[in-house]
Amino acid sequence: MKLKNEFWAFIPARSGSKAILNKNIKKLNKLPLIAYSILAAKKNKNIKNIVFSSDSLDYYKIAKKYAPIIFHRRSKRISGDNSVDFEVFKDFIDSRIRNNETLPKYFVHLRPTTPLRKNIIINKAINFFEKNSHNYSALRSINKMSSTSYKTFRIKNKKLCSILKKNFNMDEYNKPRSNFEVTYEANGIVDIYKSENIINGFLLGKKVVPFEVNFFNSDIDTYEDFETVKQFIKTKKFKI
Repeated sequence: MKLKNEFWAFIPARSGSKAILNKNIKKLNKLPLIAYSILAAKKNKNIKNIVFSSDSLDYYKIAKKYAPIIFHRRSKRISGDNSVDFEVFKDFIDSRIRNNETLPKYFVHLRPTTPLRKNIIINKAINFFEKNSHNYSALRSINKMSSTSYKTFRIKNKKLCSILKKNFNMDEYNKPRSNFEVTYEANGIVDIYKSENIINGFLLGKKVVPFEVNFFNSDIDTYEDFETVKQFIKTKKFKI
């Protein structure tokens, strides 16, 4: 199947959130959460189509108010707590192939649960990946962690243990942070995948380019996160 040399936004929003009921459509400063990602995609001139993926027709009715979208109605089988991103993307691609419909070379994954992102950041990621996609399997946005992962622990046999290996000697980890390697976390601001890789059975692959973003991480998991993001929008006068 021939893929168009285009970037399409992909916005997944299942309805079964538990920590925050109906999180994806909860109002954040008068807009439902999904609207932030949809409007960011709509504003971006490098994004040619917007795919909205949900198990809920009610979510779809809300989503289509903010931009023309391609609706991917996904089954409950891939809408549970343990469902993974790959299943959702693969299901959409398979349905397009079955119906002999157009697909892009690239998907820009904009998670509704990370609502705040700047257009310039999305453009920078797209422009970089378009020029360098032959060297990488995917792009993932990250930010530097305030505390290195090497100084985190698990509990084994009721004792503190290294997160990396079975080492109970805590003196090795009770050193200044500067003694340890810097670590990073994915922030969900902008990830880019290749359709051909998804067709071949994987989403990210083994050559993922890190795209470091020095911007407020608005990832929302809890009500406390929600209030923090709301306050950021207010104090920083953030606009999509």
